[in-house]
Amino acid sequence: MHEEARRIAGDSLGQSPLAGVPFLLKDLGMLYRGVPTSHGSALFAGHPAAYDSELVRRYRQAGLITFGKTNTPELGLTITTEPDVFGETRNPWDLARSPGGSSGGSAAAVAAGIVPAAHASDGGGSIRVPASHCGLVGLKPSRGRTPAGPDAGDSWSGMSLDHVLTRSIRDTAAFLDISHGPASGDPYGCPEPSGAYVDLIRAPCRPLRIALCTVPFIETELHEQCLLAATQAAELCQELGHRVEEARPEIDEELFRHSTAIIIGSHVSATLRKAAVDLGREVTDDEIAVGTARLRELGEAANGADYALALDGIHALGRVLGDFHQRYDVLLTPTVAHPPVELGCIDMNQPELKRYNRWLNRFICFTQLFNATGQPALSLPLHWTPDGLPVGSQFVAPYGNESTLLQLGAQLEEARPWIGRLASLAPPRKTDS
Repeated sequence: MHEEARRIAGDSLGQSPLAGVPFLLKDLGMLYRGVPTSHGSALFAGHPAAYDSELVRRYRQAGLITFGKTNTPELGLTITTEPDVFGETRNPWDLARSPGGSSGGSAAAVAAGIVPAAHASDGGGSIRVPASHCGLVGLKPSRGRTPAGPDAGDSWSGMSLDHVLTRSIRDTAAFLDISHGPASGDPYGCPEPSGAYVDLIRAPCRPLRIALCTVPFIETELHEQCLLAATQAAELCQELGHRVEEARPEIDEELFRHSTAIIIGSHVSATLRKAAVDLGREVTDDEIAVGTARLRELGEAANGADYALALDGIHALGRVLGDFHQRYDVLLTPTVAHPPVELGCIDMNQPELKRYNRWLNRFICFTQLFNATGQPALSLPLHWTPDGLPVGSQFVAPYGNESTLLQLGAQLEEARPWIGRLASLAPPRKTDS
């Protein structure tokens, strides 16, 4: 990719505002012609792509100079970035800690100043959690806002979306301008915005009805610094003229967790079946992480009716949130329930499932619901802990309404700028996590 990047840099890159910007692709899902996409696994590392993904084609058309790929956990299935095949990625704010996952490699690259933005994807929090851990802006777009093709109409039945990690609302909006919209043949698409996102964020943000929710949607402990991040964000919103009150959408947690597990497990099983065809042999459990094997087993045990019922389940959740947003323009929550933890704490090869899930739930308990409902959700770096670790706040809008989130984000960024706070690649600190 380096040689091609040098060649592209010498060509005429067009008039796009992003022409010539150095860029990195997450090594998951996105195909770049002539380069393998490993998905964080040695199973896929030796197979160069024969063509570009639609989103990569749009990045090329915008004049971005893609010169490498970023680390990701195996199949993007966990909330840290420590795959066996490539090793751990460190958090630039504290090298002993995780940058989050599964877009942790992209987050670390942006936070360290290697690139101003990097591709990321989010199937349960994988843009927003690394944004929170690394002091970045992380938008998960609405279901169907960005294309997943040409090999799929959507990813994880529309629960996983692609976008970028950046350091500003302006950059997040600019990348959405070059990437949004369905490709030919896509099964669905979002309502079109009323104009370019970079223009919409310049307009004043109207007073909003904001619901503050600090009770996780998956039962887990909430760290005091994550609670503080959300409550201080709510206070700032009030100071800016928005009406904030505490409210929580009432969801069926069992339905939520069961439906998402069936869908993810089924897609993991399908991915490994495709790998077996390409390899000409079965993929054995000793070739994949324990966590991946568990999800494959779940997917193999499910049948077509289970999958159809799971789709009904996530669509029912979407209607609950749709009704909730009749009363509130935006839902504000902590992004995560715990600040960044030390590397090794979240291990996909952890044999004790309860211990693994206990840590996993602390980082997806506020984010994964909105993958199921398909809503846009934005993590903003408005808070740092006393020992200098970033902790994000999450803002969620009705389906298709990225514009409101970006306008509110621009207002908050102006009121409490974070752009001057830079990770110093500090040496590891002793922690009690």
